Amino acid sequence: MMTFKQLEALYWVAQLGGFSQAANRLCTTQSAISKRIQEMEMKFEVALFDRAQRSARLTEKGEQLFRMAKKLLDERDSAVEEFSRPEVVQRRVRLGVTELTAMTWLPRWVRLIQECYPKVVIEPDVDLSTSLRDKLLANEVDLIVVPNAFQDSRFSSKALSAVESAWMCSPSLMDTSKPVRMPELAKYRLLVQGDKSGTGIIYDRWFKSLGMELPSVISSNNMIALIGMTVAGLGISYLPRHCLSALKANGSLAVLRVAPALPKIEYVAMYRGEMHSSLLSSIIMLAQNCSDFTKMFQTQDIAGLV
Repeated sequence: MMTFKQLEALYWVAQLGGFSQAANRLCTTQSAISKRIQEMEMKFEVALFDRAQRSARLTEKGEQLFRMAKKLLDERDSAVEEFSRPEVVQRRVRLGVTELTAMTWLPRWVRLIQECYPKVVIEPDVDLSTSLRDKLLANEVDLIVVPNAFQDSRFSSKALSAVESAWMCSPSLMDTSKPVRMPELAKYRLLVQGDKSGTGIIYDRWFKSLGMELPSVISSNNMIALIGMTVAGLGISYLPRHCLSALKANGSLAVLRVAPALPKIEYVAMYRGEMHSSLLSSIIMLAQNCSDFTKMFQTQDIAGLV
């Protein structure tokens, strides 16, 4: 008879690429992982891993059993989450977010999750949108919050809130009292997000749809760096309109009136395939209720949410 421990051993050895990695993930020893794999191989009289390879590579039969193991483990986790009280659910949840989410409503989201599921361990991963997408595909994170820049049938998504962006610069750089057309803006050096940023990808598509070329550009995938360069007067950048209100209030940044206006950036919670986890579904619902990109480092609760 197969056990869930054996299936977990097979799944994590294949997923992480080695016996020692699986042992670390399952908080056991490498010999215990090896024993569980050998027990299954003896039971089915097949080799599950190709011992001729330096890395832990599944055989054809191993691939079949891996797919079955993933399905059974997902169903087990879903059943445990479905029939357990929220306060007793124990699980590690890996959340991938971009820099802007981490700077705004991530603290409140984590707090709400911990209040609803006190035994759930949250492991945040702050990274660029394209990197988070790749990590989601590799099962290195369970859920990511990114701009809606990717069309991929391997993922599903739920809509969150949107970010309103505006062109900003140092008041010392130019006269910000007059309206500006996009072609005039292109005469200045523009500070833009790079091609690993979801926002950068979306706005690059938008510029191309307008037939607009940007002759003088500094590209960065780091939002803090873009804000710093903009405050320093090194160029004009598109930045979140509302959450930088303090820098606008103290005169470090000024908002330009540019036509046409920048489109809003829609954010989504993205996950692999169909949603099988009631826990992740609940965590996404919390995100939908508290996602707010207008204020920095939010911690307060929303009345009636929990």
